[in-house]
Amino acid sequence: SPYGYRGVLGAMTTSLNPNIQKVLDRIREKSSTSRQAYLARIESMRTQGPNRNAMGCSNLAHGFAACGASDKQALKGEQALNIGVVSAYNDMLSAHQPMRDYPDWIKEVAREQGAVAQLAGGVPAMCDGVTQGYEGMELSLFSRDVIAQSTAIALSHNMFDAAICLGTCDKIVPGLMMGALAFGHLPIMFSGAGPMPSGISNGEKAAVREQYAKGEVGRAELLESESAAYHAPGTCTFYGTANSNQMLMEIMGVHAPGTTFLAPGSGAREAAVRDTARKVLQHTDGAGEAYRPFGQMIDERSFVNAIVGLMATGGSTNLTMHLVAMAAMAGIRIDWQDMSEISAVVPLLARVYPNGSADVNAMEAAGGLPYLFKELARAELLCLDAVTMSDGSGTLRDYLAPDSQESGDLDVLRPSDDPFQADGGLRLLTGNLGRGVIKTSAIAAERHVIEAPAIVFDSQSAFQEAYKRGDLAERDFVAVVRFQGPKANGMPELHKLTPPLAVMQSVGQKVALVTDGRMSGASGKVPAAIHVCDEALDGGPLAYVQDGDIIRLDAVAGTLEVKADLSGRQAARNHTRDTDNSFGRGLFAMNRQFVGSAEAGAMSIAASV
Repeated sequence: SPYGYRGVLGAMTTSLNPNIQKVLDRIREKSSTSRQAYLARIESMRTQGPNRNAMGCSNLAHGFAACGASDKQALKGEQALNIGVVSAYNDMLSAHQPMRDYPDWIKEVAREQGAVAQLAGGVPAMCDGVTQGYEGMELSLFSRDVIAQSTAIALSHNMFDAAICLGTCDKIVPGLMMGALAFGHLPIMFSGAGPMPSGISNGEKAAVREQYAKGEVGRAELLESESAAYHAPGTCTFYGTANSNQMLMEIMGVHAPGTTFLAPGSGAREAAVRDTARKVLQHTDGAGEAYRPFGQMIDERSFVNAIVGLMATGGSTNLTMHLVAMAAMAGIRIDWQDMSEISAVVPLLARVYPNGSADVNAMEAAGGLPYLFKELARAELLCLDAVTMSDGSGTLRDYLAPDSQESGDLDVLRPSDDPFQADGGLRLLTGNLGRGVIKTSAIAAERHVIEAPAIVFDSQSAFQEAYKRGDLAERDFVAVVRFQGPKANGMPELHKLTPPLAVMQSVGQKVALVTDGRMSGASGKVPAAIHVCDEALDGGPLAYVQDGDIIRLDAVAGTLEVKADLSGRQAARNHTRDTDNSFGRGLFAMNRQFVGSAEAGAMSIAASV
């Protein structure tokens, strides 16, 4: 490397599917200038510190004033390494409560190694499952950027030789990654909580939700069902954004190999956290060829592998935004075209709810991520020379299961030569309604093309009210739910639309959703064109659609079209926008004003370069 980084970086080659190679080469080409600028910047940061002995005595004394005597003495010297821990712990959310003890374990390992660890700072962690359909959900997407900024604040004291980021869920991991990349001269690793034990089956849960939508059961029965599904510390066990994030951290090499879906509270989980502390200390600056700075380690290959893993598992559509934003922080440019082309050649190897009946615990029992990665490697779909924080070769090869390992359950994990379907199921949609994405892995083939009259709504509550009145019964339609983009209201997820749409689909209606909002990893079996750009508030085509316009959503051809002339129409205005700034929404007015499009990552902060 021209920036002084040594060791395994880029030292190995591997055979790669030509279509994946084509996308990788294109990403490298369009990222060349910004990537070099990023690498130069983190090299400059490396040469500036950390150097605690060069700090003013008052500055340094502030930095270790609260430490115990032994840690304080170590930080006064020249040799001791210091790990900064950035944590998303809170005890309200199940996926973050298990991380309470992680800093203490990391500190114990650090002391054993003659080093120090300090809890550098906390970041907010909110749960879309709690705020779904309510005012707080309008803060959710922007919380990712706040987390990135909070991570930077935690590491800004320049007291640290390495860092460990603790986080699990939807916006938390992408935000931590974005903030960590701003300190790319440090070796950095991640650790999550692992999934809670399996509760009632996802099929049972979905059935009760549909019964509630039909009015067949009441609130008490629905709450009992939900409480049996979400019932213990750990990540929700369906394969939504949280677990998609966790898979990404392993395939990108910043989790210890094979540890992503270890159970919270287990000895194996504690051992994984302790091993993470040991590994990050081994790769600090001054460790010679073992030095692995985060910003150099995470490169174009890492993001291509992340996209491949997302498609092979039928992961969350939220990552079509988060991966773009994460990559931008490293000077890497990716877009939906890259993702769609990768999806076309990556087979779907996992069936986990909402793409199947199993949960992530069943996937782990069937062989988990090591088996999945091994099969992807066998099909030459992974950049195996991508650098990781592992021992051994220091590349993704260290994350693969042995060649002899077979799937423990072919209904959950399949080999690459006998997949559930030939492609990953994510499609880019383009046409006169704009650009959007659709996830088809859970949609029956006969519903991949829907052509029907539009019924237009300016909020999800307006849709729900129409459904309750019976206005949507016994008719085919495409629900256009607009003014749900990041500039309009922070782009809340629209999961409350899924049960009624699923009910109508189940009785034979042809239904689909088109929206500039998002649905995430639980979009399920109803055809949904989401993240449509430009959003309606920005004068995108959805602002001109009227009731009765014929819309064709074609996931096979990759098109999203309205069969009407929109040119002479006036753009609709968002009359339903709640201007009440309660529940903290007023604090995010600037984020809404400056946020970019969904395809650009829906970023309300500047990329690092």
